This record gives sequence, C-alpha cells and structure tokens, in this order.
Amino acid sequence: MSIRIYYDNTKYRFKGWRKTVNLIEKVIRSENMVSGDLSFIITSDEVLRKINIEFLNHNYYTDVIAFNYNDENIVKGEIYISKDTVKRNSHNYKVSLNNEMLRVMIHGILHLTGYNDKTEREREFMRRKEDQCLADFKG
Repeated sequence: MSIRIYYDNTKYRFKGWRKTVNLIEKVIRSENMVSGDLSFIITSDEVLRKINIEFLNHNYYTDVIAFNYNDENIVKGEIYISKDTVKRNSHNYKVSLNNEMLRVMIHGILHLTGYNDKTEREREFMRRKEDQCLADFKG
C-alpha cells in the first residue's frame, strides 16, 4: 500500500502531506475499505481537460478526475487534480489553496469509495462528507 503525490510541471507543493495521508486512510476505513496504491497527480487545466476529453468525452475544465482501479474492498486509483482550477476555486470560496486542494483530494477519494456527484442530491451529500473530513483534519 502506498499513497503518493506527483507534481506535473507545477511549482506548487502541497503542505501537510503526512497528516493528509492519515486522513485519506481514515476516510477509506470509514467506508469499510482498505487503502491500496493511490496516486495524486497535481497538474494543469490543459492536462486535465485533455484527460476529460479522451476518457470521459467531456470538453471542459474540471478540478479532479479519479480513475478507479479498486480490487474488491481495496481502494486503488489515480486522482488527477488541476492546480489551476483549484486555485481559482480557492479564491472564489475564500479559502486557502491548501484547504481547497485537500477538499479536492477527499472528493477524489470519495469517488473511489463509491460516491457519485451526478445529481444535486449526490453533490450535496458529497459536500457534507468533505466538510466532515476537513473538520476531522483540523481537529
């Protein structure tokens, strides 16, 4: 099991990685699953847009795309995050870049544990889960 973070052509570096790994593992355990190999790739808007087009047939920018490689209850996957979109959202929501990055990481993990955000109800539920995880992180 390993949880890694990679940076693709960005000077940004996430702060608090060890504590974040503990939170990610806690989120996964709370869903009665165990963590396997997970990779977070911090990249740009253009890279995420290309991934969105190629794999999801969506021609727009997004903050996160998660690829699920789970093996039964072992959470495995790649989570691509656009630092550009996360930065814009951090300004819009008036939170720190690191805080918004953590929310997006949690969002990706929630997708890998089986949550969707296609409907308004699903989005609201995921937002509440993200808020709870962020509160746990700060606590």
